[in-house]
Amino acid sequence: MAAEDAAPEDRPADLKHDAIGFVDALVIGLNSTSPAYSIAAVIGPIVALAGIYAPGVMVASFVPMLLIASAFYYLNKVDQDCGTTFSWVTRAMGPWAGWLGGWAIAMTGVLVVGSLADVAVSFGLLAVGLDGWVENSFVRQLLTVLLILVMTAVCVIGTELSAKVQNVLILAQVVFLLVFVCVALAKVYAGNSAYDAVEPSLDWLNPFGAGGAALTGGLLLGVFIYWGWESAVNLTEEVEDSATAPGKAGLWSTVILLVTYVSVGFAVVAYAGPAFLAENAGEEEFVFAQLAGDVLGGWDWVLLLAVCTSAIASTQTTIIPASRTALSMARRRALPAYYGRISTRFRTPDVSTWWVAGIAIVWYLTVNQISENALLDSLTALSLLIAFYYALTGVACAVYYRRHLFESLHNFLLIGLGPLVGAGLLTWLLVRSVADMSDPANSYSGSSWLGLGPPLVIGLGIAAVGVVIMIVWRLRAPAFWDERPGVADPDVVRGIREGKG
Repeated sequence: MAAEDAAPEDRPADLKHDAIGFVDALVIGLNSTSPAYSIAAVIGPIVALAGIYAPGVMVASFVPMLLIASAFYYLNKVDQDCGTTFSWVTRAMGPWAGWLGGWAIAMTGVLVVGSLADVAVSFGLLAVGLDGWVENSFVRQLLTVLLILVMTAVCVIGTELSAKVQNVLILAQVVFLLVFVCVALAKVYAGNSAYDAVEPSLDWLNPFGAGGAALTGGLLLGVFIYWGWESAVNLTEEVEDSATAPGKAGLWSTVILLVTYVSVGFAVVAYAGPAFLAENAGEEEFVFAQLAGDVLGGWDWVLLLAVCTSAIASTQTTIIPASRTALSMARRRALPAYYGRISTRFRTPDVSTWWVAGIAIVWYLTVNQISENALLDSLTALSLLIAFYYALTGVACAVYYRRHLFESLHNFLLIGLGPLVGAGLLTWLLVRSVADMSDPANSYSGSSWLGLGPPLVIGLGIAAVGVVIMIVWRLRAPAFWDERPGVADPDVVRGIREGKG
């Protein structure tokens, strides 16, 4: 009880300020999205929906991400808190909404870390020719758990070490993906593709080319491939120029991801052709592995390593938002103070970081005992949590700045309308996701849980557990719920309008 009731100011240490710069934050934001893995995982399903217009769907998916990134940027200007959505929504809309936003962020890390590490291990083994180990579930899962533990240790040891590791991993990803894009397009124009190749056209950038239904389904997948860029903002207290650099890193991350995804999308669709990709959409990232062998021949390990390093990087960086959010919640007494402990040696939130990793490992091993498809279903449930807390952040931005939105066109478009439009799009996608996931036939396992699709049951179950924990903690430690929402300080808004701070 004494540890839980300790006041925030009694903490023995604080996060290490100015530990990393803008470029480091940008790299961490990029790696959190796991670009090579993400594109490998969704290119087949997106092409199955949109055909040659897959690059256009990727462009359309970018729009709500950019609008929400704007909300992150302006909210970070007034509150440099590593809890991001939790802290901002609490400030703008009150503790109940803020707590649920924080819970959603923490649970996304728990759901996805095991899968990312599994993909990293699988592709790493494929790259070195140990295909048989990939088929051995015991070996693969053991190596996956070890990888999670190693990357968690890197997170705990320090933000500087994390940034250095991330710099190497993103460089490897970008180089490997560029090699694949260049070779694939060269073979298309030379007529050397092993498939029914199609020469690229700018018409492919039309997101409406395949119809509204295809666009809707593609946008749902797009939420996943862009998700994660905000990890840079979760490090706001540890970044130089914390009021602006993390927000800018988040914005630039989305733009760089757009260019990367569209480039790879053009190369894959042109080389393999939409028919092949649509027929093999269910194979997901392993279709990418097959194309790597066809495009690069004996050098296919290059692309396999790209996906491997991408998943390794994201395994590490995905732990950051969850652990920093738990830290922020503990500091505000929204969780037991124990989770807010900061290592006096490394000045990182060691307790919350290890807890996130531990729960993620238990989730990964438990779901795998059900089936591998159940693990994929848990990933599908991610879109519900992601759309929820992104949309909540967009609304919080407009609400917090509500008294200043009509003071200038800049404020109205970038702080009010943009984030609200992004939130509206994501809310619409959330509703569509719930409708789609209610049908068991739309799940990977195809089974029925309580008469619904497993992803929806997982998503609703996580939400229900969060509500129960929130109510219990509200009854046990009500201090956090005494906080009241506020509005933006006029001086801060004036500084934004004048381009300061």
